[in-house]
Amino acid sequence: MSDVTPLDKVGEFGLIRRIQETVHLQQPSTILGIGDDAAILAPPAGQELVISTDLLVEGVHFDLTFCPLKHLGYKAVAVNVSDVAAMNALPTQIVVALSVPSRFSVEAVEELYEGIRLACEAYNVDVVGGDTTGSRSGLTIGITALGLAEAGKAVRRSGAGPNDLLCVTGDLGGAYLGLQVLEREKQAWQADPETQPELDKYPYVLQRQLRPEARMDVVHELRDLGVVPTSMIDISDGLASEVLHLCAASGTGARVFTENLPIANPTLEVAEEFNLDPIMCMLNGGEDYELLFTVPLSDHDKIKNHPDITIIGHMVDKSEGANLITKAGQPIPLRAQGFNHFE
Repeated sequence: MSDVTPLDKVGEFGLIRRIQETVHLQQPSTILGIGDDAAILAPPAGQELVISTDLLVEGVHFDLTFCPLKHLGYKAVAVNVSDVAAMNALPTQIVVALSVPSRFSVEAVEELYEGIRLACEAYNVDVVGGDTTGSRSGLTIGITALGLAEAGKAVRRSGAGPNDLLCVTGDLGGAYLGLQVLEREKQAWQADPETQPELDKYPYVLQRQLRPEARMDVVHELRDLGVVPTSMIDISDGLASEVLHLCAASGTGARVFTENLPIANPTLEVAEEFNLDPIMCMLNGGEDYELLFTVPLSDHDKIKNHPDITIIGHMVDKSEGANLITKAGQPIPLRAQGFNHFE
């Protein structure tokens, strides 16, 4: 094992200097980044600032038994960029706050920041500041993401109307099933520490859980197609929960068709292995970080052949409620059973 450096050997400012050396600014709106009391940004004229914050807490949102630090750093950025994407905005900067237990080494923090750096490179985002402090419990990562949207053009949850098409990017359920695999292997390891985890069979669902991607690609593609969603949200707590959020904010109901829900073959295979209903995994699994959005019926021809967008239903009058429609045409009221942050 290589030598590791205790955090108290370099101190807070020494750690910040080491982190600062890895940061390279890319955004023209960044005037001053890490190193002063605050960052300085200059949003272009005609642009509005979009801001979102997420906390990731050890033991609540992640388990370091099976979550590599580099993946965790990448995911922490991706989930925040996903919130910016859900506003139809372009991410520009992030601020990173870390509360780190003394058991961590300097090299462990640098590994976490390497994941953050890779994500910032992938999404063309600058790290412009933050804070680092000790922790008497577990690791906590707080990231604030900033983005830009053309004035008046940010997409909210509240703009959907009856007959709007309900669409989702990518496929669903993979992150939830990746977590099931990791939890099972952790239990096997706890029962017998000599046991080697059997993970080679599950690359797709593990990737979906450990290193999700924000769907900025689809945001750009919708712009190229001339499609402006009427409402949008990212799928963090499960499809059912997010559909209900759109309905509540927009004052509508919804019809979601089970036969239209997108699932990848590797996800389906793992669901069968765990004897789990794939529909349940897609509706309530969460952490897929795909985009759920509505578009006017008139945009149908623009998106119908897009390889990464699926029309899963449509919005209806509020009086009809939000329902899942089975293959037999039977309506089942949608229920939010996704992640509860306070359990």
